[in-house]
Amino acid sequence: MSERKIVIDPITRIEGHLRVEVVVDDNNVVKEAYSGSTLWRGIEQIVKGRDPRDVGFFTQRICGVCTYSHYKAGIIAVENALSITPPLNAQLTRTLMNAALFVHDHIVHFYHLHGLDWVDVISALSADPKKASEVAFKFTDLPYVCGEDKLKEVQKRVGEFAAKGNLGPFANAYFGHSTYKLSPEENLIALSHYLECLRIQRTAAQLMAIFGGKNPHPQSLTVGGVTCVMDIESPARLGEYLTKLKEIQEFVNRAYYPDLVMAAKAYANEPSVLNDIGVANLYTFKEFQIGANEWLFESGIIKNGDLSKVYDVDESLITEEATHAWYEDDKALHPYDGKTDPKYTGLIDGESIGEDGRMVHSKLFNTKGKYSWIKAPRYGGESLQVGPLANIVVNYAKGNKYVVPVVDKFLKDTGLPLSAVLSTLGRTATRMLEAKIITDNTITAFNNLIENLKTDRETCAKYSIDKNKEYKGRYMGHVPRGTLSHWCRIKDGVITNWQAVVPSTWNASPKDAKGQMGSYEACLIGLKIADVTQPLEIVRKIHSYDPCIACAVHVMDTKGAKLGEYKIDANLKG
Repeated sequence: MSERKIVIDPITRIEGHLRVEVVVDDNNVVKEAYSGSTLWRGIEQIVKGRDPRDVGFFTQRICGVCTYSHYKAGIIAVENALSITPPLNAQLTRTLMNAALFVHDHIVHFYHLHGLDWVDVISALSADPKKASEVAFKFTDLPYVCGEDKLKEVQKRVGEFAAKGNLGPFANAYFGHSTYKLSPEENLIALSHYLECLRIQRTAAQLMAIFGGKNPHPQSLTVGGVTCVMDIESPARLGEYLTKLKEIQEFVNRAYYPDLVMAAKAYANEPSVLNDIGVANLYTFKEFQIGANEWLFESGIIKNGDLSKVYDVDESLITEEATHAWYEDDKALHPYDGKTDPKYTGLIDGESIGEDGRMVHSKLFNTKGKYSWIKAPRYGGESLQVGPLANIVVNYAKGNKYVVPVVDKFLKDTGLPLSAVLSTLGRTATRMLEAKIITDNTITAFNNLIENLKTDRETCAKYSIDKNKEYKGRYMGHVPRGTLSHWCRIKDGVITNWQAVVPSTWNASPKDAKGQMGSYEACLIGLKIADVTQPLEIVRKIHSYDPCIACAVHVMDTKGAKLGEYKIDANLKG
């Protein structure tokens, strides 16, 4: 039996640079899978030797999408090291900003990044707008901008692009693929919401800026608390936040939720999006403080997909290794002791399937050696999956009062069993459920902030850094793409080591020394591809994780050839 390799490089509609290679047999079934980031940034090196109070402003530059996540992590890791407890006003304000980040990230992911894996835009142009406006009521009692006239307008607007042979933002998709399952009318409904989301995501970005000063890269967090004192004490700014939050909540409940119910019903029997959990060990961490001692989501680990038991997290069991990653030290090290010294070994010559289905010369991963800038995090030596799927399933298994009723209603509305959640379809649906739970409950944090401000105006804790002491601390929490942790050591008043273990490090990790795969690779094994020249099934699965891959030092062209290499002094010395 002959085997052929499919290379997708880059995976588009994500943050960063991700390459996926799979080996398929004569029946187009995936037998081997490899995912790797082809570019390196090295923020962990840049912050060494710097004042701990400045680090958050550097770590937020890890990513321009989840900038607030790394900003908050950089601040809280130092607070943890210095044993600082910020005032409740600061904690709740951070939660309000976090809500803005999550909902912006999740709606943009589905509609503008992942949606075209489910929605056939060309099919929508043949829909009957009147029928589509009626179909919308099957999924909600109050459809969002789905009137017949509105849908005609959407059809005309996109149709004009298509008539010119230019689909603009919808170009270069696999429209007409056999695994698209929505009807023309359902595609038109989703397309209308795609366009509306362009407006709503702007509102979500403004929501962050109310207390953050700007978006991306907000500026109001500081070690010990927050600096947006005038904003949280301003009735006008508080009212603006509440108004925008309600506008976003309406979109989530009237568009995002019913669209996922619609998709779940349509794809309920599509094998390429079901029974593909990837790594079945699920890991999440406590996040979203909504009161003095109350959190929206709890921590936990599920092993081997067994929802009957949730284990406590033992952070001492977390390691990272680099057997197949482009770094010097291969050993499994705890993040406090982690090393990030690059060792790029390049790609190798080989062949892969070309656009016409014939084999062509390609640059390929050296799968027997190092093939990614992403390390391999492990927990007790095992791979874990993180993300909204892990967060929702772990909290459902724990009986979380905010999660259980929302999941149960979704399963009832779709007719799906709970087991269907452990899939690509489930990863996409749980991201929506997470957005709904957050937007529906952020009001609790808002009201508790208002109430606390009546008797307490404290926004920043006092502290000092003893240069004669050594400190270590970490942030651990759940962010839009899953569990994030930052780990630091401080000596002589400056950072001596910093390691960030990000969600996409867990999910997109290369194989480890024992050959264990990360979840990206694992979820592709056994996948049957309808057309090897249009691997939509692969892209859809990878997109369901919402990859966020760090930016570049090495620059490569589409064939994998190195165009240039740039070296800088990370600390700008001498």
